Amino acid sequence: MGKKYTLEDGMELLKEQLPKVANAFGALRDEVAKDGVLNSRTKRLMMVAVSVALRCEPCIRTHIKAAVEMGVSREEILEATGISILMAGGPAIAYTSTVVLGVLDEMDV
Repeated sequence: MGKKYTLEDGMELLKEQLPKVANAFGALRDEVAKDGVLNSRTKRLMMVAVSVALRCEPCIRTHIKAAVEMGVSREEILEATGISILMAGGPAIAYTSTVVLGVLDEMDV
């Protein structure tokens, strides 16, 4: 098994080794996340919910951190994960009760 990277380290390596793809993804992320008909705060909560539904721990950590930096509360984050639980069932409740709560506790939110 190869070396395991943090999301940040891995993304930096991708920017070096696959720059066109990494840059295109970054541009897409920035465009999608900015204010539009839905504000960026709502979009970030959606990103948390989808990350939980897809069971992507690095995504959960990234989007919770960004949401908290935007002033999103613990209660709002947990309510968003309720959508994940409804749509994804057991795996989403498992990720909310382990990963989401753990990340929020680590951040003291």
